[in-house]
Amino acid sequence: MGFRFLYVIDAVTLFASMHLITALRFGFEWPTFAYSYYVVGFLLATLILLSTYYFGGLYEYEQRLGRPPWLPKVSVLSAIAVLLSAGVALSTGRYLMPRGNLVALFVVASAVVSFNRWLARRVRSRRFMAPRVLLVGTPDEISLAERHIDDIGGGARVVGRVPDTANLMSVIDDRSVTDVLLLGGGSLDEIYPAPLDDLERRRVGVYRRVLPVDTLLGLQRSREIAGMPFVALRTHAVPIHRLRLKRLLDVLLLLLVAPVVLLLLGAAALYVRVKVGRGIVYRQQRVGRRGRNFTLYKFRSMIPDAERRTGAVTAVEDDERVVPGMRWVRASRLDELPQIWNVAKGDMSLVGPRPERPEFVAQFEQLFPGYGRRHDIPPGITGLAQIRGHYQTDPGFKLGHDLQYIVNWSPILDVLILVQTIGVILRRGAR
Repeated sequence: MGFRFLYVIDAVTLFASMHLITALRFGFEWPTFAYSYYVVGFLLATLILLSTYYFGGLYEYEQRLGRPPWLPKVSVLSAIAVLLSAGVALSTGRYLMPRGNLVALFVVASAVVSFNRWLARRVRSRRFMAPRVLLVGTPDEISLAERHIDDIGGGARVVGRVPDTANLMSVIDDRSVTDVLLLGGGSLDEIYPAPLDDLERRRVGVYRRVLPVDTLLGLQRSREIAGMPFVALRTHAVPIHRLRLKRLLDVLLLLLVAPVVLLLLGAAALYVRVKVGRGIVYRQQRVGRRGRNFTLYKFRSMIPDAERRTGAVTAVEDDERVVPGMRWVRASRLDELPQIWNVAKGDMSLVGPRPERPEFVAQFEQLFPGYGRRHDIPPGITGLAQIRGHYQTDPGFKLGHDLQYIVNWSPILDVLILVQTIGVILRRGAR
């Protein structure tokens, strides 16, 4: 049962549940005008619920092993959707359903949608073959894990046992492995970024057993596999539903602040025109999400052909190539304002890791294994590394800030970074 069917199943069951709740409260004899009114309201409420579930990740591809606890997540998203429905009623004066139904809808929606996911998982397990599991660890670890897997009775089939990840890909191919369980405490460097990236593209699940040392890293999300705690390993830290939510918030925020931004952009363009002359907009190739190049726009602040003699070099705080009168513009990041167009096009986000030039990305990928993970998310005009660092901050430290941002992304974090960015602009621009 694919996620496309889940859209339909969720929509039908939620819409029917709203009718049933109303019928149980008021009976089946509705006046014609009331029925027409609430049918439209039920459709809008269903759309709000589905949209909330969509951006909440309920329609993402789910790995086969483990039992994710659906009810807590669905309940939180249902509560958000019900509050949004109530907000529509308060702002428009049009109630999507009788007010007392909202509480019942929260309970019923949480139960129904959670049941739909349980049912989808059961259908999926019957439609496809049982997961073919490869165990990686010491003989004792493998023996213990195998006993646990046997206890669940037919949920998975162990098809291979290896002591390490040295020949992981060949074993997976030879034995048609669908899932890999890493049972020991070996270094993740052995599989990250390769071959984990290739396995993720092939939808081979990779799980690492949760060890006591993992609690030092603040591990929060785990899943039970045959009674054992594991964490699913993914090369991409940000699920697609979060990227979609981030894009939606970018568009809404751009529309909200467009008048102020356009005024500021015009004033900055006029100042740059006076200081640097013609050609105020500078275009440069940068690396964006998934390592794809795009054209970045910014106000020109350096002399023409600034890299003719030196080639591609990173900027420093007191760069001699900067045009007189433009140093404060660079320090305050006002030269980045034209990248609003990149955000509008979808090349960038308002907040994210700063996009680097292809020449530097190639160098950094050699110096810092896993550097490409910062491309899991669209680059931003500002970011965590920008408010906590400076031009001269080492790329390795900037990478740490960027990865911290990626794994902890939330709309609230973006708002906090934007607010702090305003403070940085004012503080550095006053120097």
